[in-house]
Amino acid sequence: MTISAPQEPAQAEESPTARPRTHLAFVVLGLCFALSVLGRGLGESFTVFLKPISDGFGWDRSEVVSIYSLTALAGGLAAPLIGRLFDHTGPRAVYALGLLLLGTAFTAAAHAQALWQFQISIGLCVGIGIALIGNVPNSILLGRWFGKKLPTAMAVIYSATGAGVLILLPGSQLLIDAIGWRSTYQAFGAAAFSLLVPLALLPWRLFAAGAPHITRPISDELADDAWTLSRALRHHAFWALFSTFFFTAIGMYAIAPQVVAYLIDAGFAPLQAATAWGFSGVVLLFGMLGVSALDGLIGRRPSVLFSYAVSIAGILMLWALQFAPNIFLLTGFVVCFGSMIGSRGPLLSATAMKIFRGRRLGTIYGTITIGSGLGSALGSWSGGVIHDLTHGYDAVILLALVSVVIGMIPFLVVPALRT
Repeated sequence: MTISAPQEPAQAEESPTARPRTHLAFVVLGLCFALSVLGRGLGESFTVFLKPISDGFGWDRSEVVSIYSLTALAGGLAAPLIGRLFDHTGPRAVYALGLLLLGTAFTAAAHAQALWQFQISIGLCVGIGIALIGNVPNSILLGRWFGKKLPTAMAVIYSATGAGVLILLPGSQLLIDAIGWRSTYQAFGAAAFSLLVPLALLPWRLFAAGAPHITRPISDELADDAWTLSRALRHHAFWALFSTFFFTAIGMYAIAPQVVAYLIDAGFAPLQAATAWGFSGVVLLFGMLGVSALDGLIGRRPSVLFSYAVSIAGILMLWALQFAPNIFLLTGFVVCFGSMIGSRGPLLSATAMKIFRGRRLGTIYGTITIGSGLGSALGSWSGGVIHDLTHGYDAVILLALVSVVIGMIPFLVVPALRT
């Protein structure tokens, strides 16, 4: 089966409703960004909670990291179901369910006493809650508004991970120092609950309709030839994207959950370590937008390969930090690794939506992103186990490096991803 790029719909002529529609597209973008900041920030904040929880209960690193692994695994496995739910019910129910689940999970975690209670609340429930307000529903919704500009819009959404890290990692550390980790989790739960009513009152029917000049041509074009999940599963492009998500996530998340602990062990103060990793959120925004801009200038394949090269440089700097813990290497690591940690995401999402566009896009795209969830879970869990077995980080960093190299191979050998 060959892939032919779908024709871009002609731009609608300027009309009295064109400007309001343009403004509405940016309102939707801002809303998706805010939800992503909340979800990803709450999820990544676990890197700050790792040491207090581990020290408080006397658990091994692998036991505590298993909580983070379950967060990623639950979100990844739930993605196709969330995409299907979005296809059938629309965004209001999906986003409201996500906030409800997050509020309940963090409130429960504040009273947890056993590992399994953390694994259910912070692991399973927070993972699904983040996915419900995260990239799968946001990608589908924005695809109805931005058309050929979707990669840029998705770069903004993926950069929300960085914004969430920048805000919530140092903020979480300050709250933990002031009121303890249990009260901090209670505050997280209360914040999620407080957003439920304002979110439910938004004009979701209008948001879900999309821009007519984008949604109508797609609907007409695919009336007789829509992609189905079973058809997508038989196509090499599906598995190429899946494997890229999978191996890249292993590489990134073998390191990410332990970055703050690694920096502390290397000799940096806890707040300095949390703040330094939090600043990866600043550079991530520029990395996302930069790689997306390169996509328009030099093409998708060179842009993606460039992002992998920068990630590899960041991993090598992290390895060197344990031998020479100085501000220059720390800055280099944060800039290189932090700016590229999710930079491929917008381009991979746009590629999937271009190939598999249709009424079942949510289900197909959600299934592809299982690769990211599985890779994140496997990478973070493996990193914790390897640290416990070796009592160091060299093997963890080697796993990350090899996985990142494997993750970029599809862009070297799969024709559908080379254009």
